[in-house]
Amino acid sequence: MIRVVLADDQALLRSAFRVLVDSEADMEVVGEAADGEQAVALVREKGADVVLMDIRMPGTDGLAATRAISADPALADVKVVILTTFEVDEYVVSSLRAGASGFLGKGAEPGELLAAIRTAAKGEALLSPVATKGLIARFLAQGGSSDPDDPAAEGRGAARLDVLTAREREVLAQVAAGLSNDEIGERLDVSPLTIKTHVNRTMAKLGARDRAQLVVAAYESGLVRPSLSE
Repeated sequence: MIRVVLADDQALLRSAFRVLVDSEADMEVVGEAADGEQAVALVREKGADVVLMDIRMPGTDGLAATRAISADPALADVKVVILTTFEVDEYVVSSLRAGASGFLGKGAEPGELLAAIRTAAKGEALLSPVATKGLIARFLAQGGSSDPDDPAAEGRGAARLDVLTAREREVLAQVAAGLSNDEIGERLDVSPLTIKTHVNRTMAKLGARDRAQLVVAAYESGLVRPSLSE
């Protein structure tokens, strides 16, 4: 059973999400929060697996709440899916760095929302094509570095990858391209299980919570260079 916490300041929207989630046999809503502070408290109290987190809430917003969840070792297995009205905004990069597993637009179809919860619960990245393009656009706007005002930032990002083997770098680049373990395995002519091992080792070495943060690391380090055509 996937335990879900809903965090949104709109009670009507939370109610709609609750009805949808509770209608599924493999998931249940264990709590509702109207702000980020309540969300973090509920996650700690209820032992949630996935949080559907609105990014803009009064008081403690979704970004701060995501950071708090990610910083707590006791909540290492909790996955945060950011709910946003506009998938491309200034929070795309910040939320992924904070530890979010991905984004979902509030206008998504019910089936997409349920699939997102299951995807996040499995520890996979949830980056829709729109959000991924927004992420790439942000890096382009920043010159590809983690800090647009610091020319040395990209060099430091690249240095992070020194701990990776050549194969792990290769796999990381494929993860950043949005490929699944099966797709990477087929492309590199190895088994999906082997790819999963490489991905897990890469996450451990880079201190990444999930695949979404691997995507950020790949762009920040310059390992992957987005093109203007994307």
